[in-house]
Amino acid sequence: MSNELENQNEKWELMIEQIKELFFEFGIKNLNMDDISHKLGISKKTLYRFVKSKEDLITRLFEYDQRKKVESMKLFGLQQVNSIEKLFKVSLMIYEEMKRFNPMILFELRKYYEPLYNEFNAQRLAIISQSMTLNLKKGISEGLYRQDLNTEAVVAIYMSHLVEIHNNAEVCKIANVTFDELFKVMFENHIRAISTPQGVAYFEKRKIEIIESLKNSN
Repeated sequence: MSNELENQNEKWELMIEQIKELFFEFGIKNLNMDDISHKLGISKKTLYRFVKSKEDLITRLFEYDQRKKVESMKLFGLQQVNSIEKLFKVSLMIYEEMKRFNPMILFELRKYYEPLYNEFNAQRLAIISQSMTLNLKKGISEGLYRQDLNTEAVVAIYMSHLVEIHNNAEVCKIANVTFDELFKVMFENHIRAISTPQGVAYFEKRKIEIIESLKNSN
């Protein structure tokens, strides 16, 4: 019985990843359950074994993404690196996720599935906020971040900057600046603002390698 359940879970995870890619490519409104099952190469009956409706599918997709994000955050937490390195890894993960999100998908979620989106967004922001708060406390204890930081304000400002990067596509075009360049400047400004001289010195020493890892992620 446990093997059957495990196989079902693996099949569902494969399907949900494929469905996520379909939404990224075609948008949410343009795909109905017939389209999804056809593109997955399965019957609609098989699809309905896993979900009750399109709304249920979107809910499950949100839950899957949240679980994956929490798992990634935990893995980052286990890595034996300092707070600056961890902040970069978490920020890069969030940024890569936002970069993939077509603004049209966000528009459709807000317009057609607003309660689901609001709940998902609140949970997503809470996870990110908790991770960043822990990072700030760790950085302070390591002597890399300043003792006098207002952690709640710092987290709120940094998260708003990450969101604004994604929302300012037109600004990037006008200024002839890429999202990646904007992210690099935003991250460096943030580190310099919250760090002690020791933290800034560490960042300077690792700056080229950290920025190189951003290039390699693309």
